[in-house]
Amino acid sequence: MQHSFIYTKKMRTDFELENDVVTLLKHHDLRLTQVRKEVLSVFLKKEQALSQSDIEENVGQIDRITLYRTLRSFEDNGLIHRAIDGTDKLRFALCVDLCDKENHKHNHAHFHCEKCTKTICLNGVEFPKIIHPAGFKVKETYYVMQGVCSKCQ
Repeated sequence: MQHSFIYTKKMRTDFELENDVVTLLKHHDLRLTQVRKEVLSVFLKKEQALSQSDIEENVGQIDRITLYRTLRSFEDNGLIHRAIDGTDKLRFALCVDLCDKENHKHNHAHFHCEKCTKTICLNGVEFPKIIHPAGFKVKETYYVMQGVCSKCQ
């Protein structure tokens, strides 16, 4: 099932947003709770990776443990991934390719803007080929570019 339109649509009506939220949660076998719907709506409205505090600012009153568990379940079910950006903040971004529990790989670059502090996924940017030492098993590779984004220049 391919729903890439969900991630690329810039302007949505409230009805379309609600429909996309429900579709994604069902696709990832997640229960439709109010907190999950609100958190996923924030991810769909933003075009950047979000920290837990970014989400709290956009959702309003939410228990931190509930938010932590929500993010964990989203990550465990392939809905979001960690966006490592070279800062000390843990950020998450929506998975563009509709990952799932068994197939949850993100070998793409992230860009961190030093001016506006946004972190975005660069899905079309390929890594240089890296050959790891014999005897090592690489689980994940992170590639981060830092600088100033096009909006801040």
